[in-house]
Amino acid sequence: MEIYHLLNRGVEKRNVVLDEADHIRFVHDLYAFNDRNDVDPNHRFRNLPVSNRAPLVELHAFCLMPNHYHLLVSELQEGGISLFMRKLNMGYAKYFNEKYDRAGVLWQGTFRKILINRDAHFLHIPYYIHLNPLDLAVPEWRAGKVKNISRVFDYLNTYRWSSYLDYSGVKNFPSIIDQDLLSDTLGSAAKQRQVIKDIVTHAELAARASKLE
Repeated sequence: MEIYHLLNRGVEKRNVVLDEADHIRFVHDLYAFNDRNDVDPNHRFRNLPVSNRAPLVELHAFCLMPNHYHLLVSELQEGGISLFMRKLNMGYAKYFNEKYDRAGVLWQGTFRKILINRDAHFLHIPYYIHLNPLDLAVPEWRAGKVKNISRVFDYLNTYRWSSYLDYSGVKNFPSIIDQDLLSDTLGSAAKQRQVIKDIVTHAELAARASKLE
């Protein structure tokens, strides 16, 4: 099974989620558009019951930031990643442009697709994805210079727009992700907290974890 890190940014690095409704819409899009069947703009399956869903990818981890997103996926159907990303980016852009009365492209070109082909990369990428929100509140994490660890976990525990909470034992968006692949790797919530603490307080580990784009 091949695993890919997918990411994209708003055009000119503009914010692509402006309020809570936008966040909820994008996260729901991760579920609704992960289907070979056609889905209308209101997320209604066209002439098919929900039980007939045909997922295109397995989503193992995600993080939605104000102007970009990160996904960790594996393909379930040939061409599934390309089809899923086309539906996701086009579907969300249509929603966003209609809501904010704008026209033109929303995303900065095509998405980036990075094959996770090294064990070290696989071990670090979930943490990199889950630590991205710290850029908004504790940016010094990327230099491994965090002094107040409680700030890190206080923020991560209140940031809903990633899969971190689900892997920490808090049901947030459990239907969006498949946790089987990463559960053993990440381990218990206590283990994850220790690894995160090590990353944000040690320059070498932080540098390794923050250069995975």
